[in-house]
Amino acid sequence: MSNSSSITQFLLLAFADTRELQLLHFWLFLGIYLAALLGNGLIITTIACDQHLHTPMYFFLLNLSLLDLGFLSTTVPKSMASSLWDTKDISYRGCAAQLFLFVFFLSAEYYLLTVMSYDRYVAICKPLHYGTLLGSRACVHMAAAAWASGFLHAVLHTASTFSQPFCQGNVVDQFFCEIPHLLKLFCSGAYLRETGFLMASLLVVFGCFAFIVLSYVQIFRAVLRIPSEQGRHKAFATCLPHLAVVSLFVSTGMFAYLKPPSISSPSLDLVMSFLYSVVPPAVNPLIYSMRNQELKDAHRKLVAGYFQKQ
Repeated sequence: MSNSSSITQFLLLAFADTRELQLLHFWLFLGIYLAALLGNGLIITTIACDQHLHTPMYFFLLNLSLLDLGFLSTTVPKSMASSLWDTKDISYRGCAAQLFLFVFFLSAEYYLLTVMSYDRYVAICKPLHYGTLLGSRACVHMAAAAWASGFLHAVLHTASTFSQPFCQGNVVDQFFCEIPHLLKLFCSGAYLRETGFLMASLLVVFGCFAFIVLSYVQIFRAVLRIPSEQGRHKAFATCLPHLAVVSLFVSTGMFAYLKPPSISSPSLDLVMSFLYSVVPPAVNPLIYSMRNQELKDAHRKLVAGYFQKQ
Protein backbone atom coordinates (compact mmCIF):
# COMPACT_ATOMS: atom_id res chain seq x y z
CA MET A 1 0.00 0.00 0.00
CA SER A 2 1.72 3.13 -1.19
CA ASN A 3 -0.34 5.75 0.63
CA SER A 4 -3.49 6.37 2.64
CA SER A 5 -5.67 6.79 -0.47
CA SER A 6 -5.34 3.06 -1.22
CA ILE A 7 -6.49 2.09 2.29
CA THR A 8 -10.23 1.62 2.67
CA GLN A 9 -10.15 -0.17 6.02
CA PHE A 10 -7.95 -1.06 8.97
CA LEU A 11 -7.69 -4.38 10.80
CA LEU A 12 -7.96 -4.22 14.59
CA LEU A 13 -6.41 -6.61 17.09
CA ALA A 14 -8.83 -9.17 18.52
CA PHE A 15 -8.94 -10.10 22.21
CA ALA A 16 -9.31 -13.77 21.35
CA ASP A 17 -9.00 -16.14 18.40
CA THR A 18 -11.22 -19.06 19.44
CA ARG A 19 -15.00 -18.75 19.21
CA GLU A 20 -15.56 -19.58 22.87
CA LEU A 21 -13.18 -16.85 24.07
CA GLN A 22 -14.69 -14.36 21.61
CA LEU A 23 -18.14 -14.96 23.07
CA LEU A 24 -16.70 -14.70 26.60
CA HIS A 25 -15.15 -11.35 25.63
CA PHE A 26 -18.51 -10.20 24.21
CA TRP A 27 -20.45 -11.05 27.37
CA LEU A 28 -17.77 -9.58 29.63
CA PHE A 29 -17.75 -6.29 27.74
CA LEU A 30 -21.55 -6.27 27.57
CA GLY A 31 -21.75 -6.66 31.35
CA ILE A 32 -19.20 -3.88 31.90
CA TYR A 33 -20.96 -1.60 29.42
CA LEU A 34 -24.44 -2.13 30.87
CA ALA A 35 -23.15 -1.63 34.43
CA ALA A 36 -21.44 1.62 33.35
CA LEU A 37 -24.60 2.81 31.59
CA LEU A 38 -26.65 2.07 34.69
CA GLY A 39 -24.17 3.65 37.13
CA ASN A 40 -23.45 6.79 35.15
CA GLY A 41 -27.08 7.14 34.11
CA LEU A 42 -28.17 6.92 37.75
CA ILE A 43 -25.66 9.61 38.76
CA ILE A 44 -26.80 11.92 35.95
CA THR A 45 -30.49 11.40 36.75
CA THR A 46 -30.00 11.81 40.50
CA ILE A 47 -28.02 15.03 40.20
CA ALA A 48 -30.43 16.46 37.64
CA CYS A 49 -33.53 15.65 39.73
CA ASP A 50 -32.30 16.47 43.26
CA GLN A 51 -32.20 20.21 43.98
CA HIS A 52 -29.85 19.65 46.93
CA LEU A 53 -27.18 18.38 44.52
CA HIS A 54 -27.21 21.49 42.33
CA THR A 55 -23.78 22.53 43.56
CA PRO A 56 -20.47 22.96 41.69
CA MET A 57 -19.06 19.61 42.82
CA TYR A 58 -22.07 17.65 41.57
CA PHE A 59 -22.34 19.75 38.42
CA PHE A 60 -18.81 18.69 37.51
CA LEU A 61 -19.60 15.09 38.50
CA LEU A 62 -22.58 15.13 36.12
CA ASN A 63 -20.25 16.26 33.32
CA LEU A 64 -17.77 13.53 34.27
CA SER A 65 -20.49 10.88 33.97
CA LEU A 66 -21.48 12.20 30.53
CA LEU A 67 -17.86 12.00 29.40
CA ASP A 68 -17.52 8.49 30.84
CA LEU A 69 -20.52 7.31 28.84
CA GLY A 70 -19.09 8.81 25.65
CA PHE A 71 -15.63 7.42 26.41
CA LEU A 72 -16.93 3.86 26.79
CA SER A 73 -19.34 4.11 23.85
CA THR A 74 -16.48 5.01 21.51
CA THR A 75 -14.61 1.71 21.81
CA VAL A 76 -16.61 -0.93 23.69
CA PRO A 77 -19.60 -1.45 21.32
CA LYS A 78 -17.30 -1.82 18.30
CA SER A 79 -15.12 -4.31 20.19
CA MET A 80 -18.23 -6.26 21.24
CA ALA A 81 -19.53 -6.36 17.65
CA SER A 82 -16.14 -7.54 16.37
CA SER A 83 -16.12 -10.45 18.82
CA LEU A 84 -19.76 -11.36 18.22
CA TRP A 85 -19.47 -11.37 14.42
CA ASP A 86 -15.81 -12.49 14.33
CA THR A 87 -14.66 -9.47 12.31
CA LYS A 88 -11.57 -7.31 12.72
CA ASP A 89 -12.07 -4.62 10.10
CA ILE A 90 -13.03 -0.98 10.58
CA SER A 91 -13.47 1.45 7.71
CA TYR A 92 -11.01 4.28 7.08
CA ARG A 93 -13.62 6.89 8.03
CA GLY A 94 -14.79 4.77 10.94
CA CYS A 95 -11.23 4.63 12.27
CA ALA A 96 -10.87 8.41 11.92
CA ALA A 97 -14.19 8.96 13.72
CA GLN A 98 -13.23 6.55 16.50
CA LEU A 99 -9.85 8.23 16.96
CA PHE A 100 -11.47 11.67 17.07
CA LEU A 101 -14.08 10.65 19.66
CA PHE A 102 -11.56 8.74 21.75
CA VAL A 103 -9.13 11.67 21.95
CA PHE A 104 -12.03 14.08 22.53
CA PHE A 105 -13.50 12.22 25.50
CA LEU A 106 -10.09 11.25 26.91
CA SER A 107 -8.78 14.83 26.81
CA ALA A 108 -12.00 16.46 28.00
CA GLU A 109 -12.21 14.06 30.95
CA TYR A 110 -8.63 14.77 31.99
CA TYR A 111 -9.20 18.53 31.81
CA LEU A 112 -12.43 18.15 33.76
CA LEU A 113 -10.65 16.16 36.48
CA THR A 114 -8.19 19.06 36.71
CA VAL A 115 -11.08 21.50 37.11
CA MET A 116 -12.60 19.25 39.78
CA SER A 117 -9.35 19.35 41.76
CA TYR A 118 -9.58 23.16 41.71
CA ASP A 119 -13.17 22.90 42.96
CA ARG A 120 -12.07 20.78 45.93
CA TYR A 121 -9.14 23.12 46.60
CA VAL A 122 -11.38 26.19 46.79
CA ALA A 123 -14.04 24.35 48.84
CA ILE A 124 -11.55 23.30 51.53
CA CYS A 125 -8.77 25.89 51.42
CA LYS A 126 -10.85 28.99 50.59
CA PRO A 127 -14.38 28.17 51.79
CA LEU A 128 -15.35 31.82 52.35
CA HIS A 129 -14.65 32.58 48.68
CA TYR A 130 -16.29 29.42 47.32
CA GLY A 131 -19.49 31.10 46.18
CA THR A 132 -17.56 33.90 44.50
CA LEU A 133 -14.89 31.82 42.75
CA LEU A 134 -17.22 29.01 41.76
CA GLY A 135 -20.51 30.65 40.94
CA SER A 136 -22.87 29.07 38.42
CA ARG A 137 -21.45 31.09 35.51
CA ALA A 138 -17.85 30.25 36.43
CA CYS A 139 -18.71 26.53 36.68
CA VAL A 140 -20.39 26.53 33.26
CA HIS A 141 -17.38 28.34 31.76
CA MET A 142 -14.90 25.88 33.27
CA ALA A 143 -16.88 22.83 32.17
CA ALA A 144 -17.31 24.31 28.68
CA ALA A 145 -13.56 25.00 28.55
CA ALA A 146 -12.85 21.34 29.36
CA TRP A 147 -15.19 20.13 26.60
CA ALA A 148 -13.89 22.71 24.09
CA SER A 149 -10.24 21.90 24.88
CA GLY A 150 -10.94 18.21 24.34
CA PHE A 151 -12.63 19.01 21.02
CA LEU A 152 -9.70 21.14 19.84
CA HIS A 153 -7.25 18.48 20.97
CA ALA A 154 -9.16 15.83 19.01
CA VAL A 155 -9.40 17.94 15.85
CA LEU A 156 -5.65 18.62 15.81
CA HIS A 157 -4.61 15.01 16.40
CA THR A 158 -7.15 13.49 14.01
CA ALA A 159 -6.33 15.94 11.22
CA SER A 160 -2.60 15.45 11.77
CA THR A 161 -2.82 11.65 11.86
CA PHE A 162 -5.06 11.13 8.85
CA SER A 163 -3.31 13.69 6.67
CA GLN A 164 -0.23 11.43 6.67
CA PRO A 165 0.35 8.58 4.18
CA PHE A 166 0.22 5.00 5.47
CA CYS A 167 2.89 2.82 3.89
CA GLN A 168 3.30 0.06 6.46
CA GLY A 169 0.05 -1.81 5.88
CA ASN A 170 -3.30 -1.47 7.63
CA VAL A 171 -2.98 -3.73 10.69
CA VAL A 172 -3.50 -1.79 13.94
CA ASP A 173 -2.08 -3.69 16.94
CA GLN A 174 -4.87 -2.51 19.21
CA PHE A 175 -8.59 -3.19 19.70
CA PHE A 176 -9.42 0.39 18.67
CA CYS A 177 -7.80 3.08 16.52
CA GLU A 178 -5.13 4.61 18.76
CA ILE A 179 -2.52 7.19 17.72
CA PRO A 180 0.70 5.36 18.80
CA HIS A 181 -0.28 2.27 16.83
CA LEU A 182 -1.34 4.27 13.77
CA LEU A 183 2.05 6.03 13.89
CA LYS A 184 3.69 2.67 13.24
CA LEU A 185 1.90 2.54 9.88
CA PHE A 186 3.20 5.93 8.68
CA CYS A 187 5.70 6.19 5.86
CA SER A 188 9.28 6.81 6.96
CA GLY A 189 9.67 10.38 8.25
CA ALA A 190 5.93 11.18 7.97
CA TYR A 191 5.34 10.94 11.70
CA LEU A 192 7.37 14.02 12.71
CA ARG A 193 4.42 16.45 12.82
CA GLU A 194 2.16 14.12 14.81
CA THR A 195 5.05 13.32 17.16
CA GLY A 196 5.40 17.06 17.76
CA PHE A 197 1.70 17.29 18.62
CA LEU A 198 2.07 14.34 20.99
CA MET A 199 5.00 15.97 22.78
CA ALA A 200 3.07 19.23 23.17
CA SER A 201 0.10 17.28 24.52
CA LEU A 202 2.38 15.47 26.93
CA LEU A 203 3.57 18.81 28.32
CA VAL A 204 -0.04 19.87 28.88
CA VAL A 205 -0.80 16.54 30.56
CA PHE A 206 2.12 16.93 32.97
CA GLY A 207 1.11 20.55 33.61
CA CYS A 208 -2.39 19.46 34.60
CA PHE A 209 -0.96 16.62 36.69
CA ALA A 210 1.33 19.05 38.54
CA PHE A 211 -1.66 21.32 39.19
CA ILE A 212 -3.67 18.40 40.61
CA VAL A 213 -0.78 17.31 42.84
CA LEU A 214 -0.19 20.84 44.17
CA SER A 215 -3.93 21.26 44.79
CA TYR A 216 -4.05 18.10 46.88
CA VAL A 217 -0.92 19.02 48.81
CA GLN A 218 -2.69 22.23 49.86
CA ILE A 219 -5.94 20.34 50.50
CA PHE A 220 -4.33 17.76 52.81
CA ARG A 221 -2.46 20.49 54.68
CA ALA A 222 -5.74 22.34 55.24
CA VAL A 223 -7.65 19.18 56.24
CA LEU A 224 -5.04 18.18 58.82
CA ARG A 225 -5.47 21.59 60.45
CA ILE A 226 -9.22 21.04 60.98
CA PRO A 227 -9.66 20.59 64.75
CA SER A 228 -12.67 18.25 64.76
CA GLU A 229 -12.41 14.65 63.64
CA GLN A 230 -15.87 14.86 62.08
CA GLY A 231 -14.80 17.87 60.01
CA ARG A 232 -11.70 16.06 58.76
CA HIS A 233 -13.76 12.99 57.88
CA LYS A 234 -16.28 15.07 55.91
CA ALA A 235 -13.50 16.86 54.02
CA PHE A 236 -11.75 13.61 53.15
CA ALA A 237 -15.07 12.06 52.09
CA THR A 238 -15.53 14.71 49.40
CA CYS A 239 -11.92 14.52 48.18
CA LEU A 240 -11.03 10.83 48.24
CA PRO A 241 -13.41 9.73 45.44
CA HIS A 242 -11.98 12.36 43.09
CA LEU A 243 -8.42 11.49 44.10
CA ALA A 244 -9.11 7.80 43.53
CA VAL A 245 -10.55 8.48 40.07
CA VAL A 246 -7.59 10.69 39.12
CA SER A 247 -5.08 8.14 40.42
CA LEU A 248 -6.68 5.27 38.48
CA PHE A 249 -7.03 7.34 35.30
CA VAL A 250 -3.50 8.77 35.34
CA SER A 251 -1.63 5.66 36.53
CA THR A 252 -3.14 3.31 33.94
CA GLY A 253 -2.74 5.88 31.14
CA MET A 254 0.86 6.71 32.02
CA PHE A 255 1.85 3.06 32.22
CA ALA A 256 0.16 2.33 28.89
CA TYR A 257 1.97 5.16 27.09
CA LEU A 258 5.26 5.45 29.00
CA LYS A 259 6.19 1.81 29.63
CA PRO A 260 9.64 0.78 28.33
CA PRO A 261 9.65 -0.63 24.78
CA SER A 262 11.51 -3.66 26.10
CA ILE A 263 8.38 -4.93 27.87
CA SER A 264 5.99 -3.99 25.08
CA SER A 265 4.00 -6.70 23.31
CA PRO A 266 0.62 -6.83 21.54
CA SER A 267 -0.96 -8.76 24.43
CA LEU A 268 0.38 -6.38 27.08
CA ASP A 269 -0.64 -3.34 25.03
CA LEU A 270 -4.13 -4.80 24.74
CA VAL A 271 -4.43 -5.31 28.50
CA MET A 272 -3.00 -1.86 29.32
CA SER A 273 -5.37 -0.13 26.91
CA PHE A 274 -8.28 -2.01 28.46
CA LEU A 275 -7.18 -0.83 31.92
CA TYR A 276 -7.04 2.87 31.02
CA SER A 277 -9.82 3.11 28.42
CA VAL A 278 -12.48 0.83 29.90
CA VAL A 279 -11.88 0.35 33.63
CA PRO A 280 -11.80 4.01 34.87
CA PRO A 281 -15.06 5.17 33.21
CA ALA A 282 -16.73 1.92 34.27
CA VAL A 283 -15.77 2.11 37.96
CA ASN A 284 -16.08 5.88 38.45
CA PRO A 285 -19.78 5.65 39.42
CA LEU A 286 -18.95 2.93 41.95
CA ILE A 287 -16.15 5.00 43.50
CA TYR A 288 -18.32 8.10 43.89
CA SER A 289 -21.41 6.22 45.04
CA MET A 290 -19.55 4.22 47.68
CA ARG A 291 -17.63 7.16 49.20
CA ASN A 292 -20.25 9.92 49.01
CA GLN A 293 -23.01 9.62 51.60
CA GLU A 294 -24.95 12.56 50.20
CA LEU A 295 -25.06 10.97 46.76
CA LYS A 296 -26.07 7.59 48.22
CA ASP A 297 -28.95 9.22 50.14
CA ALA A 298 -30.07 10.98 46.96
CA HIS A 299 -29.97 7.64 45.09
CA ARG A 300 -32.21 6.05 47.73
CA LYS A 301 -34.68 8.94 47.60
CA LEU A 302 -34.84 8.76 43.81
CA VAL A 303 -35.38 4.98 43.75
CA ALA A 304 -37.90 5.11 46.61
CA GLY A 305 -39.83 7.90 44.87
CA TYR A 306 -39.90 5.89 41.65
CA PHE A 307 -41.37 2.80 43.30
CA GLN A 308 -43.94 4.86 45.21
CA LYS A 309 -45.27 6.18 41.92
CA GLN A 310 -45.66 2.68 40.50
